[in-house]
Amino acid sequence: MAFERFKVLTFDVVGTLIDFEKGVLDSVRQLNPDAGTALSDDDIFKPYVEGRDLFPGRSSQAMADVYRHLAGKLGLDARDEVAAAFQARILQHPAFPDAIEALKRLRTRFRLVAMTNADRMTYTSYAHTLDNPFHDSVTADETGVAKPNARFFSFNEGRQSAFGYKKEEILHVAQSQHHDIGVARELGYTVCWIERRQGQVGFGGSPDPKTVTKPDFHFATLAQLADAVEADAVGAFARRAA
Repeated sequence: MAFERFKVLTFDVVGTLIDFEKGVLDSVRQLNPDAGTALSDDDIFKPYVEGRDLFPGRSSQAMADVYRHLAGKLGLDARDEVAAAFQARILQHPAFPDAIEALKRLRTRFRLVAMTNADRMTYTSYAHTLDNPFHDSVTADETGVAKPNARFFSFNEGRQSAFGYKKEEILHVAQSQHHDIGVARELGYTVCWIERRQGQVGFGGSPDPKTVTKPDFHFATLAQLADAVEADAVGAFARRAA
């Protein structure tokens, strides 16, 4: 698979490494123990995605308004204290079960860079949850825009070039077709789609993409990517030794 040509892995964080869908679903249902349990995942995700579009601000501040929108649409408890509790729980969303170990394995071979629409405060919490694997990070606070805005990628490209890394040495790793895979491919990046919802219908808590972009690499989990990288390294060593 020739992973050895890459020096940098850039990562979407929310949805790829942090299981925000589980976090949102658990929060809504636990904060609404009667009405929430009767709602399907898609019932919750639809107004959540709408709310995030209506309130695209810093994730450490905007999620209370996102919740109020969601609660209004679904007839849930929209009191200020409940919205504040939903906001606080954003910082506690869990990592995917494979994420921490896979990132440790990948860190031995690559420079790891977070590229997240989360703000710096939220990112710091998620980085701690992931056992702080990143060599560098870029958040919406620094870029002033959110993915899929191409300026986000341009900002990071300039930042990594200051450390001596070229665009062709970067592999972008992400879950969201809408926020990451499509735009990164259009901008000429090599992309790896971690399809966390493989086998499930729809795009869950992420907006539907206009089209599904075919990635350069495609795995269901981050652990599968780490396995492929290590297998590729073994094969490359064997070829050089032959």
